[in-house]
Amino acid sequence: MPEPLVLTSNAAAVRTLSLNRPAALNSFTTELHGELLAALELAARDESVRCVVLTGAGRAFCAGQDLADPSVAPDLSPGADPKDLGHVISTYYAPLVARLRSMPVPVVAAVNGVAAGAGANIALCCDMVVAARSASFIQAFTKIGLVPDTGGTWLLPRLVGPARALGIAMLGDKLPAEEAARIGLIWQCVDDAALADTVAALASKLAAMPTRALVATRQAMAAAQDMNLDTALAEEARIQRELGNTADYREGVEAFRAKRAPVFKDR
Repeated sequence: MPEPLVLTSNAAAVRTLSLNRPAALNSFTTELHGELLAALELAARDESVRCVVLTGAGRAFCAGQDLADPSVAPDLSPGADPKDLGHVISTYYAPLVARLRSMPVPVVAAVNGVAAGAGANIALCCDMVVAARSASFIQAFTKIGLVPDTGGTWLLPRLVGPARALGIAMLGDKLPAEEAARIGLIWQCVDDAALADTVAALASKLAAMPTRALVATRQAMAAAQDMNLDTALAEEARIQRELGNTADYREGVEAFRAKRAPVFKDR
């Protein structure tokens, strides 16, 4: 049996998914897409999972699309038909982005090495990104005559503003993890030796928090980017009305009054 392209491990309520093509810097193939999407679907349906960590095996997080994969590799012979890259995006990348952005639990990216092209934007699709100091982010698309995909055109301006987003995307230069944290592209940069423990502590903390409130926070902030203030206020009222009827809200208030740690269970 071939080794899985996505390794799965569990620690209490945290599930870790590791991209497992280390010799190819965990670059995407159609097979890796299928296994990762399936692993995310399983985590989404498993009520025991309250946080997901996405990382890469070996020395990279993900180097983006494997350009040797038959789905994208152009036929360079004279007169050959070009590859339909739009079909590749719609068929493989769009469902993966949609699944990450709609996970019913928080998702943390642990970027242990280079995150390039689609690999960088898959990391940025996660709720929080923690990167090792030796890691880097590269919007490599213009280097091969393309534009940022995998949600990059939507994510980058929202994370760092239009001026920085255009510079990062147009130049395609390597952005060290420390600089990525400084400009607000990612949540945190830590020493390489501290990455595993930092992510484990963060994931455990998120797993113990009210999951529905965390997911609603993600959804509300994304939606508010396209709203005026009055509409955002109305949406906040709608969400608070819904969350105010949950067991987690009652538990949080009771724990606050009793001066004890809350035990949240909703998902």
